[in-house]
Amino acid sequence: MALTTSLAGRVRNTSLPKSHALLPLLEAVVNGIQAIDARFGDDVERGCLSVKIRRSPQVELDLGPAGPGRAALKPIVGFSVADNGVGFTPENMISFETLDSDYKAKLGCRGVGRLLWLKAFDKVSIRSAYEDAAGDLRGRQFRFSVDREVEHDAEPDDFDDAGTVVRLDGFKDAFQGSAPKTVDAIAREMFEHCIWYFLRPGGAPEVTVADDDEVVSLKELMNDFVFSEMPTTTIDVKGEKFDMVNLCLKSSTRNPTSRLYWCAASRVVMEENLTGKVPGLYGRLKDETSAEFTYVCYLSSSYLDNHVRADRTAFDISERVAGATLTDDISLDDIRAGVLDEVEKILAAPLIAARDEGKARVNAFVSNHAPRYRPVLARLESLGVTIDPSIKDQDLELLLHRNLQKLEADAIAEGQAVFAEAGSAPLEDYEKRLSRYLETLKDINQSDLAAYVSRRRAILDILSRLIRSNEDGKYSREDAIHSLLIPMRTDSNEIGTDASNLWIIDERLAFHDYLASDKTLKSMPITSSESTKEPDILATRLVDSPVLAAEGEALPLPSIVVVEIKRPMRNDVTEDKDPIQQCLDYVKRVRAGGVLTASGRPIPRSPEPPAFCYIVADLTSKMVDRCEYANLRPTHDALGYFGFNEPAKAYIEVMSFDRLVNAATERNRAFFDKLGLPSS
Repeated sequence: MALTTSLAGRVRNTSLPKSHALLPLLEAVVNGIQAIDARFGDDVERGCLSVKIRRSPQVELDLGPAGPGRAALKPIVGFSVADNGVGFTPENMISFETLDSDYKAKLGCRGVGRLLWLKAFDKVSIRSAYEDAAGDLRGRQFRFSVDREVEHDAEPDDFDDAGTVVRLDGFKDAFQGSAPKTVDAIAREMFEHCIWYFLRPGGAPEVTVADDDEVVSLKELMNDFVFSEMPTTTIDVKGEKFDMVNLCLKSSTRNPTSRLYWCAASRVVMEENLTGKVPGLYGRLKDETSAEFTYVCYLSSSYLDNHVRADRTAFDISERVAGATLTDDISLDDIRAGVLDEVEKILAAPLIAARDEGKARVNAFVSNHAPRYRPVLARLESLGVTIDPSIKDQDLELLLHRNLQKLEADAIAEGQAVFAEAGSAPLEDYEKRLSRYLETLKDINQSDLAAYVSRRRAILDILSRLIRSNEDGKYSREDAIHSLLIPMRTDSNEIGTDASNLWIIDERLAFHDYLASDKTLKSMPITSSESTKEPDILATRLVDSPVLAAEGEALPLPSIVVVEIKRPMRNDVTEDKDPIQQCLDYVKRVRAGGVLTASGRPIPRSPEPPAFCYIVADLTSKMVDRCEYANLRPTHDALGYFGFNEPAKAYIEVMSFDRLVNAATERNRAFFDKLGLPSS
């Protein structure tokens, strides 16, 4: 029984991704080149093929914001492809009218190109001339569409040479919108798809792409883009041979990424970005003369020819083959691994230079911006981490951070394994693993310390900028500086231990039991005071609590710290707005109202605990008057005042913003110098 095939059904079931919107045109171009090969054989340079872009005569499509040299382009409605090849001979015509014809199977043709035409275009018309057996020129003209299939017209007699013109009409919106718009972009995609014909012995015919008066020659593209040809290499993957055509593209190439083109039947099927898949292979490389180039590879094989899908957009090859198999099945991963190994060999010298440049980039970044990664640099390299020399600082920071986290996770896993084997593994092996684990742990801890010190340097830099006047001569408000020291309107129970930067004032403020920032005394659970006045910062410390005491469970309370911050260069201090007296009043209220700790435990009456009052304010004339009135003494650098108030049992220190920054920098200078950070 004969089977009937539906053209409409075949077109409907033919796959054409929008990302391959030009594939129907490219198929027509390849058909034309093959027709030229059939006619001229080795004398292929006698052939010529031209593609014309046809645009809508009315509607305009703007590519984007107007700019110099940019004009609105009209939508593409179709293409015409003309060649002087062998033409539609009777054999070719029979093949065209036979779906899934194997007439040109030896050339890798699947007989689906014309289905792709109807997938992306409404209709196709063809005019062709060929020489018959007697050497006479015969003409042929027909139309091709889903609805009417093949419709033959009267035989034309106006040809003077063999050849074919394929006209693709009615570019469907879904594909037209995804296709390249300019003649340069279309010619470039055509060149990359058909490059095998330009690289083969004997070369390719003259191929041009025209858009009105603008014409691009694909041979000129070859000269413009190809820096040099490298030797063609062959790799063996599980007994199958794969040929690699290796090219160095010029640095002016608009796409500087290294790429692998998977080819079948002399066509590009898939494109793969190789960036980072070989250590040192990032963007442009340099040859022995320091000239820049971009590496690309065109991979072909009879294996790929036999496993390409009918639509030529992918291969019927598994991405990977899991586990052992009874047969030597080849996966894309197997082929890719073989290609990457070969790439590393043929680009050995440029890759070594690129890796060295990447190392220098990392070392410079770590030295100048991120010293926390210095202790683990060598270990990051052992993880196989290589760096693109052109990477941006923020991207490099993220890359280093991700790999540091991986190193930390691996160290945790190794530590768990080491301690799980304690007593069961041979002593010598165990000691080696334990030593390796502890060494890794030391490097990670040094990295954490470096990160903490670097953060301190950054905080001091920010504070230095905040205390300076801006372009208008104005100074930052005190709340900006306050928030840098500790978030406003918060207390110890609401913020993490790293949120406070009170070490700038006094390192001992890190060791507090309860700390409140810009909250009323009434709202502080440690006081039970009814006062609604707000000290800028209040902290208490408990006896025998060397580190952030646990919820105030250690008693008695030995000290109280109050910090008052004023706006830089503020000169409105009066007797009623005296920050020194305000601090002493806060101390008195806390002592009088201090009934419960933050955890609800009663605090014994303790009038003796000393208090520490810090006032951060610039020494304006009125501030100096209040210091002298409080009988405070100037510091040796004349940037502050200090003294002790006997009735309040309170040490008082008034420091200018300059003294605050200078003192904090000096206390941390040894750490900054050790990491190579600027300390001034």
